[in-house]
Amino acid sequence: MPDLPGSPSPLRLYDTASASVRPTTPSELATMYVCGITPYDATHLGHAATYIAFDLVQRVWLDNGHRVHVVQNITDIDDPLLERAARDDIDWQDLAAREIQLFREDMTALRVLPPQDYIGAVEAMDEVTAAVQSLLASGAAYRVDDEAHPDVYFDIASAPKFGYESRYDLDTMLTLSAERGGDPDRPGKRNALDPLLWRTERDGEPSWASPMGRGRPGWHIECAAIAGNRLGRTIDVQGGGSDLIFPHHECSAAHAEVLTGVAPFARHYTHAGMISLDGEKMSKSKGNLVFVSTLRAEGVDPAAIRVALLAGHYRSDRPWSPDLLDDARDRLASWRQAAKRTGADATDVLTEVRAALADDLNTPAALATLDRWAADETLDGDVIADAADALLGVTLR
Repeated sequence: MPDLPGSPSPLRLYDTASASVRPTTPSELATMYVCGITPYDATHLGHAATYIAFDLVQRVWLDNGHRVHVVQNITDIDDPLLERAARDDIDWQDLAAREIQLFREDMTALRVLPPQDYIGAVEAMDEVTAAVQSLLASGAAYRVDDEAHPDVYFDIASAPKFGYESRYDLDTMLTLSAERGGDPDRPGKRNALDPLLWRTERDGEPSWASPMGRGRPGWHIECAAIAGNRLGRTIDVQGGGSDLIFPHHECSAAHAEVLTGVAPFARHYTHAGMISLDGEKMSKSKGNLVFVSTLRAEGVDPAAIRVALLAGHYRSDRPWSPDLLDDARDRLASWRQAAKRTGADATDVLTEVRAALADDLNTPAALATLDRWAADETLDGDVIADAADALLGVTLR
């Protein structure tokens, strides 16, 4: 990233738990955990929008002189991965490896800064099983009374603030739990919302040895263990798509807080909006996906994909259309022409871009500022080309 002149603007970011835009308050080292993919399909534009949003957080922090430690997981063992592997008659590990590599290629093409730690659930199995064992030993977890499958669950009563991150009511939590991988109707649970920590071995499924018996982990404890063991008891930002607010982020924060005795787990819980196509959220279950790799294979400039996604505010649910790409191509052409100019000092433009991004990543305002700069033929190109590179992740030269 180029070094930029002038004074950076400290980042203010929306926090779901407080429903407000607040200053981020990192120390010299800023820490962020961004939930990663379940690698059973290629990177779609909803993924791309989320990871670009948190890439901007990292870039603004770096501009402010912070060192940044970002951790991202890979849920490389879970029901959707096993189901897709069975459907396509492919080994689940081969499927995961293929999609992880494609994801990395897509993120590199989109100029998303890589995390310092990129950790799969399988790789972290010893950490996860240790966390589950600790929760059992403390009484924060229990086994259901099921002779065939005595699975281990987290008792949400052990987390008295449970619900503070999402702020959802009980009916909403129950609905979302059922829709997003939970099992609120499982017999033997103390509370319908208690999340799975350890799924005991089932015939035909991969499993790992643990003090709880052979099995595999629940989704939320994976992130709590991976994040806590690398970033500490409290982090600056936990990030992901808005579909992770509940149950995933609520539960992973509760696990982390009970494990350490320190709350909150994150100073900011920040979530990106959903990308839709033809009026419906873009998702694998709906099959209405636009893949980054497909666009790249068609010869689309990855910078145009990035600019098209930056044209909307990261927290907004917003539609995707080919018109967005056309507009992004026009913008890039205009900006790249302007980047060749020599002229009057343009640091005031840099100040405006910084201010826009510091205001809860207001990329529409930042892009409009670059449009005005490009239209003003008297302004120099060098500083703003560097600013677009460093702050927006868009190369103009």
